[in-house]
Amino acid sequence: MIVNVDSTCCKGCNICVSVCPKQVFALSQRRNSYGTTMPEAVKQKECIGCKICEKLCPDAAINVEE
Repeated sequence: MIVNVDSTCCKGCNICVSVCPKQVFALSQRRNSYGTTMPEAVKQKECIGCKICEKLCPDAAINVEE
């Protein structure tokens, strides 16, 4: 799976970090246009494609592809 986080949309709510059953996401040092730290998909190989992160992202900033 390929997990993309769009830095132009992400507001850094970190819902994806808390809901991922495989803990694919971690907080990064990168900052988005809002000045907040963004989540980063650091364990993409662990992703099972459930797309919970994509569905629950309030800003539609996450895209999970096969």
